[in-house]
Amino acid sequence: MKILCDTNSITALRLGNSMVLKSLEEAELVFLSVIVLGELLYGYKNGTKERENLIFLDTLIAKPRVKMLPITAETAKVYADLRLELKRLGQPIPTNDLWIASQAIESGTVLLSNDEHFRHILGLRRNRF
Repeated sequence: MKILCDTNSITALRLGNSMVLKSLEEAELVFLSVIVLGELLYGYKNGTKERENLIFLDTLIAKPRVKMLPITAETAKVYADLRLELKRLGQPIPTNDLWIASQAIESGTVLLSNDEHFRHILGLRRNRF
């Protein structure tokens, strides 16, 4: 299985969540979205443990099974369709999470996240922890 990590799963991993660790260990590949990377870097810069958090993140990204997932033109098409669908349903979600969900759908990965608003997205496979 290929997993795409949401920001809250990386934060949980950093805090020692054993369920997240197990999911990542069992995954064939682990993807990190550039959107998630931006959210993490912002949080680290805004916090009191920036150096320690950056070391953790650099160590994670350096692992051979961890790959960065870019935004592509296809991601943008999925994003537009999802955003319109959620608007019609009256179920908007935060913009960054919509991009992350679009990447998960485009790449065929399972999104590792505890955010409940992802349940409104048809076709998104998600594992909670």
